[in-house]
Amino acid sequence: MDQQLQVLIDLQALDTKIAALEAELARLPGQIEAVQAAVAQARDGVQTLKGRLDQNKKDTRAKEKDLEVCQVKRQKSEARLYEVKTNKEYSAVLAEIEEIKQEKAKMEEEILALMEIQEQLAVEIRDAEVSLKTREAQGQQEEAQTRARLAAVEVEVTGLRGERQSLSRELPKDLLADYEKLLKNRGGLAVAQVLPVDVDGGGICAGCRMTLTPQRLQEVKQQSALLNCESCGRFLYWLP
Repeated sequence: MDQQLQVLIDLQALDTKIAALEAELARLPGQIEAVQAAVAQARDGVQTLKGRLDQNKKDTRAKEKDLEVCQVKRQKSEARLYEVKTNKEYSAVLAEIEEIKQEKAKMEEEILALMEIQEQLAVEIRDAEVSLKTREAQGQQEEAQTRARLAAVEVEVTGLRGERQSLSRELPKDLLADYEKLLKNRGGLAVAQVLPVDVDGGGICAGCRMTLTPQRLQEVKQQSALLNCESCGRFLYWLP
């Protein structure tokens, strides 16, 4: 095999690894953010429940004050029963007292409903806090693992870039420039294997999937010189 072709094949292998690792480097911070967001969401859920409980308690206290006012009104109305002088006035005060009783009963039902909600919210808060602790522990573990992977990938990429730099020095500058142009314009694949496609000995470029002419196929199989795909321009090589 042509020496420069072998260097190109090795360089392509390095660039493929580097590209995959760089994609992982770009993805990992997002995973960390997703873990942190999930924990924050669980924490916000607990705070929301606590806020609802606090508001419920405020509403309950307000209702209890209204109930106290209602009770005072009833006492005053009942006291007036001993002051009225006519049956009409007496009936009016009785009607007023009955209305106050109904109002008081309604307030007591509302307070009871609010207290039931308080009990339910207290249970939900306890459950949410347990879930939050579990999610925080999981989040810390997941974040630590992701950060460790991020650091490992950064070290690996640095090493591969160093290998690439050394290997690229073995190529003439113009050939390296052609390779890097293809790498950029052909989706990260500048060197493509020729794949056999039938029993008759035909072959296609693994990059563009176009069939090689018989002459070009034979030339590639000899691998005595650098040859490009006639369709996409990628450097071609053949593995027996």
